[in-house]
Amino acid sequence: MPRASSLAAEIKKTLGYDSEIVRGSGGIFVVTVDNRVLFSKKEEGRFPRESEIIEKIREIQS
Repeated sequence: MPRASSLAAEIKKTLGYDSEIVRGSGGIFVVTVDNRVLFSKKEEGRFPRESEIIEKIREIQS
């Protein structure tokens, strides 16, 4: 979970939001905000870039 922890730290540093990391299985990685899926590793076939998630969070803030 180092990548998830790194992303959570970047969200806190850049946006000031605390993140909750929920351990799963099978390589599933999903980023949600207010029950909205911002990114799904299963659907995209890759892990997100930190900047990509920060931008998506900013988009829903406006």
